[in-house]
Amino acid sequence: MRSDSKSAVAPQVRVCNFQRSIPVNVSDLETFAAKAVRCCLRLPKRKPTDLTRLHEIFVWLVSDRRMASLHRQFVNQTGPTDVLTFQHGEIFISVETARRHARTFGNSLTRELQLYIVHGLLHLHDFDDRKQADARKMERMQKRILAATTGNR
Repeated sequence: MRSDSKSAVAPQVRVCNFQRSIPVNVSDLETFAAKAVRCCLRLPKRKPTDLTRLHEIFVWLVSDRRMASLHRQFVNQTGPTDVLTFQHGEIFISVETARRHARTFGNSLTRELQLYIVHGLLHLHDFDDRKQADARKMERMQKRILAATTGNR
């Protein structure tokens, strides 16, 4: 991954666990997120992005109930979703949804949470997944960053 924004300073990432039903290693996720931010910033971009402008990013681990409330309030859709990203540097992740998806796709919970962190970071770096072609590009970038940060292919 090459860098067109070498002057971009990586924002600090804080992970906060606001759900109580599923144990999560917050410290390991913060370490992972810091590496993932640096990888994202090495992706070439033509213009500054939210990720290049932010000083801090907050990853909020929440319950399905809280996520459903956010999903309804900000996207006008019912039920929980896996991850919501806000341009001012907040990434909300439903741990319960992550656990269900991890089981469905044969991942560990940690791997699923890492995927959602990368997904949120890429949204902050102006990647979009609304169109099929853009979603495929974003998925390729997610795999690339996960491989670079965890050493797993």
